[in-house]
Amino acid sequence: MWWMMGETGGHYCNKKTDDICGDVCGQESNKVLSMSRIRCILRGWDVKTLIFLFAFVPTCIFFIYLHGQKISYFLRPLWESPPKPFHVLPHYYHENVSMENLCKLHGWKIREYPRRVFDAVLFSNEKEILELRWKELYPYVTQFVILESNSTFTGLPKPLFFSSYRDDFKFVEPRLTYGTIGGRFKKGENPFIEEAYQRVALDVLLKKAGIEDDDLLIMSDVDEIPSRHTINLLRWCDDIPPVLHLQLKNYIYSFEFHVDDSSWRASVHRYQSGKTRYAHYRQTDDLLADAGWHCSFCFRRISEFIFKMKAYSHYDRVRFSHYLNPQRVQKVICKGADLFDMLPEEYTFKDIIGKMGPVPRSFSAVHLPSYLLENADKYKFLLPGNCKRESG
Repeated sequence: MWWMMGETGGHYCNKKTDDICGDVCGQESNKVLSMSRIRCILRGWDVKTLIFLFAFVPTCIFFIYLHGQKISYFLRPLWESPPKPFHVLPHYYHENVSMENLCKLHGWKIREYPRRVFDAVLFSNEKEILELRWKELYPYVTQFVILESNSTFTGLPKPLFFSSYRDDFKFVEPRLTYGTIGGRFKKGENPFIEEAYQRVALDVLLKKAGIEDDDLLIMSDVDEIPSRHTINLLRWCDDIPPVLHLQLKNYIYSFEFHVDDSSWRASVHRYQSGKTRYAHYRQTDDLLADAGWHCSFCFRRISEFIFKMKAYSHYDRVRFSHYLNPQRVQKVICKGADLFDMLPEEYTFKDIIGKMGPVPRSFSAVHLPSYLLENADKYKFLLPGNCKRESG
């Protein structure tokens, strides 16, 4: 087969070519063969294309990893429409106007005697806000109902905080119905399932507290505080809606950072046996304007911020461990920025862009809960100009 051999004794390649790929013919070493194949693959690719592949593409992937949630929230208006607007009821109040006239202004009649009021909450660790809430509502609440679990919504074990400092709430003891419930501690479960489980347990505790038909039931989180004059109005007026959501002024970290007036999940119900169920979602289209305050993440201590970030239903927002760094948390609080580095949860580009960035400071402490102002030294951290928190 000598005619198949080249002059050097190597194999003859009958494919006549002078290009790069042609170098793969012959008895080359594996290293040379591999390099030739790479050169063949990359043939025709210019420098810009290589830079795009090996620099720009990985950078984009890393950017999406860091800011994918922001991108998703910003593009939300493309695939999700705003919810149906509420029917907003004007809210009339002045301390010098009689209750009869206030009921009349709302289109209602005054009752011969006021309804009983039950205030029911799930408790985690919001001691100071709970005290503000109960001091605000104390004159008009018949029974304070509080349920506490040894589990967070995310399935983490927690102490029974309220039980440990129950003595600080002796002023409500004669009107207090306190219950506990054991957590299920199911790892990996959607936190909203545990939350719903605990809210259902509140229905049982309310019956134990003695609630009856046509009593008023306040359904809201601890930090969603109805104003006392709102509750007094609803307990004295007849023909109020069977279910009424409350529009609350929305604050974050303290009453220094006023986000907006769009908090609506708090609600008041005229209780109906077998029908009323404790819930924290939209249950009617009726919304009473300017009915109180929602102070989210309004804690005295940095450790309490971190506990809630890990404990509440939106724990998935803690995408990186450094979000829980105490120094970072303190910096975010004083800046009025978002603890989870998220964009606003809005449904139009106009609203999203309008709310981007830190929440502007407010220097107004007008129309806040009276007990807060009467005890300003004790609750200094909730007032404008006092963003520094205790560490413990």
